[in-house]
Amino acid sequence: MNTVKRFAQDVVAPKVHEMDENEMMDKGVIKGLFEQGLMGIETPADLGGSESSFTAAIIAIEELAKVDPSVSVMCDVHNTLVNTVVRKYGTKEQQEKWLPQLAESSLGSFCLSEPASGSDAFALQTRARKEGDSWIINGSKMWITNSYEAEVFLIFANVDPSKGYKGITCFIATKDMGIQIAKKEQKLGIRASSTCTLNFDDMKIPAENVIGEVGKGYKIAIEILNEGRIGIAAQMIGLAQGAFDKAVPYTYQRTQFGQPIGTFQGMQFQIAQAAIDIETARLLTYNAARRKDEGKEFTQQAAMAKYWSSVIAQRVSGSAIEWAGGVGFTRETGIEKFWRDSKIGAIYEGTSNIQLQTIAKYIQKQYS
Repeated sequence: MNTVKRFAQDVVAPKVHEMDENEMMDKGVIKGLFEQGLMGIETPADLGGSESSFTAAIIAIEELAKVDPSVSVMCDVHNTLVNTVVRKYGTKEQQEKWLPQLAESSLGSFCLSEPASGSDAFALQTRARKEGDSWIINGSKMWITNSYEAEVFLIFANVDPSKGYKGITCFIATKDMGIQIAKKEQKLGIRASSTCTLNFDDMKIPAENVIGEVGKGYKIAIEILNEGRIGIAAQMIGLAQGAFDKAVPYTYQRTQFGQPIGTFQGMQFQIAQAAIDIETARLLTYNAARRKDEGKEFTQQAAMAKYWSSVIAQRVSGSAIEWAGGVGFTRETGIEKFWRDSKIGAIYEGTSNIQLQTIAKYIQKQYS
């Protein structure tokens, strides 16, 4: 954790404002993440990784988010989605081919969402057809994280629409195979994290680039997003802590009516409540991560962690702006950036309503 904290403070922090203003991830930051071993946290050491636990990845994501949630989500998607899919579902040959480069130099991207399939991910329209020793992919993806800088892409496409979601298959491809970046989105928050629309026009990839079995992509997507939601929860609690850490010291420096504003009871209660909120979200997140590491069922816990962390991130970052007053509303302090970045937590990798629906289903199953 100390290594991640130092990297975040020494390398990322000086570039946060510039990256946000330019809406572009600094190449040096990406390079640094690889050099620090943060892009293969769970990957086996003999394949170039750090061979650490899922919880270790979650803590790293949280620490990065305290400084810049954009860098955090780049690390999160690469580790909890891309690396995990290859590590968990790839053949030995695929793992040996892809995991070393994903751990050492090549950024990964997870391509599931489409214009007509967001929360209803299985309504995807991207198609793949077999031609000899290759698959030909046609379609488009939308809201794809890391896609501007990525070199390796996991693409979900349907090989047999007549089978519905049971035709969905996961493919792995590189950018030079013909992935077209159609549009880079301009966003409210996490601006340095690239979010793009991708097009595939008769893109040809080798037959051996199917990850898992043909027709089992839906299973991969469901299982992997449950893990990814814990990552987003970690990003949100790091974000909330980062806003808290920037704003609270100011309340003891800013004097009004003869005393620091942080010593007024009304402010004290708000600050105390925010600290409690962050800790509850953190405990939910760590518990979900612990259950995942122990091989226990964690879907409900992941949904709870993601939902509550997203709520707390918006609440605390919004309060932090108010605690700092006019200064907090300016871009100079960076506090307002945390609030802008917080909004996405309730949207990506399953909206807040989807999380509540998941939780409710488990409750119904338990009590009905």
